[in-house]
Amino acid sequence: MQSVEAIAREIVSREGGYVNDPDDPGGATKYGVTIHTMRRLGLDLDGDGDIDSADVRRLPLERAVEIFVKHYFERPGIGLLPGLMQPTVFDMYVNAGNNAVKILQRVLAEFGEAVAVDGALGPKTAGAAKRAYQKAGAYLVDAYGIARRDYYYELADRRPASRKYARRRDGGKGGWITRAEEFITERFRLSDAQHRARVAAWG
Repeated sequence: MQSVEAIAREIVSREGGYVNDPDDPGGATKYGVTIHTMRRLGLDLDGDGDIDSADVRRLPLERAVEIFVKHYFERPGIGLLPGLMQPTVFDMYVNAGNNAVKILQRVLAEFGEAVAVDGALGPKTAGAAKRAYQKAGAYLVDAYGIARRDYYYELADRRPASRKYARRRDGGKGGWITRAEEFITERFRLSDAQHRARVAAWG
C-alpha cells in the first residue's frame, strides 16, 4: 500500500501549480492549497502582515504535501478507513472538504449501513466502512468513485460556471470527471458517448 506522503504527492501533482480562476470558489490556489486554507492556517509567507495571492504563489511544494497530510488526512481521520479506500477519500477531501465524507456516508447507507450524513469521520463511519468493505471489497471503492463522479456532474448541473471543470471545450470529459475516474476500475468508467449524453442538457 502507498504511504500517505506518496498519496499526497500524487494529489499535488494532479492539482498542478498556481491558478486563480474567477469561476473557482476556492480562489487563488497552488498545488491544490487555496488562499482560504492558507488564511485559516495563518501562512503569511512573505511576512507583509496579510495573506493574499502573493503568499499563495510562494507556497513550496513540500509545504503543500505537509498541509495535505496533516489537515486533509490525519485531522479528518482518513486513516481510520480500509486501506484501499484511503487514496480516493483523501483525494476528494482535498477537492471538496467534508463533502468527501458525506459522499462516503451516503454510499455506506446504500450498502445497508446506518450512519449519519454529517461529514464527520468518526468511529461509527469508520466501522461502517470496514464492515461494508469486508462484504464488498474493491467494489466499495468503485461505488465511492462513481458517487464522486455523480457529485461533480450534479454540482455542474446546479452551477453553470463550474461546467468547464466537468466538460472540456470539445465536449469530452473535464478534469473533475477524469479525476474521479482515476479511482474507478475501467469497466465502470463512462464512455465518451455516455459522458456526452450526460452533459447534453447543458447546451
